[in-house]
Amino acid sequence: MKILFATPECAPYVKTGGLGDVSAALPATLAALGHDVRILLPAYKGMNVSGELGDTVELPARGPWPAAQLVPVRIANGVTLLLLACPSLYQRAGGPYVDASGRDYADNALRFGLLARVAAQLGTTQTPCAGWQADVVNANDWPTALAPLYLAQARELAPREPVASSVLTIHNMAFQGVFPMYMADTLGVPPTWRGMDGVEFWGQLSMLKAGLQFADAITTVSPTYAREIRTEAFGVGLEGVLQTQAHKLHGILNGIDTQVWNSAQDKLIPHHFSAVDLTGKARNKAALQQRFGLARHGMVFGVVSRLTSQKGIDLVLGSLDALLASDGQLVVLGQGEPGLQTALQEAAAKHPRQVAVMVGFNEELAHLVEAGADCFLMPSRFEPCGLNQMYSQAYGTPPLVSGVGGLVDSVTDATRDPQHGTGFVMRSVDPQGYREALDRAVKAWRDPQRWRRIQANGMARHFGWEESAAQYVEVYAKARAAPAAAAA
Repeated sequence: MKILFATPECAPYVKTGGLGDVSAALPATLAALGHDVRILLPAYKGMNVSGELGDTVELPARGPWPAAQLVPVRIANGVTLLLLACPSLYQRAGGPYVDASGRDYADNALRFGLLARVAAQLGTTQTPCAGWQADVVNANDWPTALAPLYLAQARELAPREPVASSVLTIHNMAFQGVFPMYMADTLGVPPTWRGMDGVEFWGQLSMLKAGLQFADAITTVSPTYAREIRTEAFGVGLEGVLQTQAHKLHGILNGIDTQVWNSAQDKLIPHHFSAVDLTGKARNKAALQQRFGLARHGMVFGVVSRLTSQKGIDLVLGSLDALLASDGQLVVLGQGEPGLQTALQEAAAKHPRQVAVMVGFNEELAHLVEAGADCFLMPSRFEPCGLNQMYSQAYGTPPLVSGVGGLVDSVTDATRDPQHGTGFVMRSVDPQGYREALDRAVKAWRDPQRWRRIQANGMARHFGWEESAAQYVEVYAKARAAPAAAAA
């Protein structure tokens, strides 16, 4: 099968969250299963990509769309990157979505409309890559969510010509790509598709809604999140659309790259270890404490996260005194809401031997936190999937998580299931639920034999992509059958 994976992020080239990791690992696993996979990715400023270069394809300017190029690069994992080069749209000093001051780029609709448009072209006979037309276009989140609409449009305009099927993967419902409706003219959305049954969302144009309405299949990143987003509490205003599209919605739990996140061979940690011999984990804990000048005793809790209330960082701060009173230590890596950042930094200044905070992101330190912490904290108010709870279990660092989304799908509570437990699941997502789970984790850590069992259970779990990738292939096959059945 020829699969185009259209995404605004792909690690290690550009990453702001889990989407970047998924965009690297899932296509590589699909390629290993024998599929011809290409990743369509904007050529952002500062990207360092190495591999075998193919012939550059010119994309001429047309209407509002500026001239661009497709630069094929065959990378080491058997996947071809199709870099969408358009300096006027992508060569900027800020991140993929925001400028250096943290504000959304004013022309994001055009920037990602072009990405979606090129993705759709690669699934039609008008493909700019001679000899390669996708069978399936897998769009990811709002930046590529217009691709299913453009493919549906191509199918309508030329019903006898082969057009790729479309799959939209939702990584986070909170980000919806909402723009003024007048952008529909620029983006080429037909007038008949601008109503409630199309792209309209409270009088504006929602790219994510467009994808939900027109995709042949929809996936999201965990089974529980697939159920949650059909409710008012988690649907962020689109739960009604998802209820009507429930027949094509599939929840597939994300995996992790077990070559990158492998405690026995991780190049970013100073000491390797395994479930059989945890000596190296104790040494990593000592290295983590030494790096931040923490005391060399006590239970170390780690956080690698966006510092937002959605991630439950306020819950961590609210029970920080109790954590410190139990002789615990807290190491935080991340950035986010200024108020939370400041509160954490003030706590570190007040308790320098027990609290350490680094604002920003550092991949090597993220690995050291996972390898050196005793327990990982993820009390998220919602979490479509989450990857750090999987990294934590693989590194013998039992996670404390809320009972939502992919967290509840991937962590077994050690209190409810003493024999198979891999972490601690909050019974409610509030201060009381967090504090109660924290107390359970501290109590378990003080029982070395019990803690070793929890660590061993987590390290025995397999979170690789193979099973999930096979489920994606099944969804792709069903999506390919859907337009043919409709035509018949």
